Amino acid sequence: MAASTPSKTLPQGCTNLKLRQFMRRVSQFYDAEMAQVGLKTTQYSLLSYVDKLGPVRPGELAEGLKMDASTLTRNLRPLVDAGWVVVSAGEDARSRLVSLTPAGREKRAEAKRRWKVAQEGINRLLGAEQVVALHALIDASMEKLDPVEDTEDSDV
Repeated sequence: MAASTPSKTLPQGCTNLKLRQFMRRVSQFYDAEMAQVGLKTTQYSLLSYVDKLGPVRPGELAEGLKMDASTLTRNLRPLVDAGWVVVSAGEDARSRLVSLTPAGREKRAEAKRRWKVAQEGINRLLGAEQVVALHALIDASMEKLDPVEDTEDSDV
């Protein structure tokens, strides 16, 4: 009896490793563009989220970015120190609000131009059709990986 050969339709290798390798390559591409304006990609993302949602409470910002509060605080510190973001008192003594300063809006606009260069470069290197397919695959996969909500009328 001949040994069975692996099906070409079955995944080969570790999905986590492949995704991490791919993300490192893509991140390096974006990091190089962001470095031209003195930012890291995470800092640009933070500036963009604060611009979109702000003024926003830190908890809502952390939730939107899918990060914990301590990571958010650590990532906000250089932006606050640079004068691009301000954390001010909210409606009561316990609440805080995160917002962009005018200098932060300028920095984000400058970085947005570099981000566009990075995205166009990825589109050119991978091909726009492949990038569209990749986005669709990622979105569909993320939907399947969303945590299942417990419901009261569940049979389990």
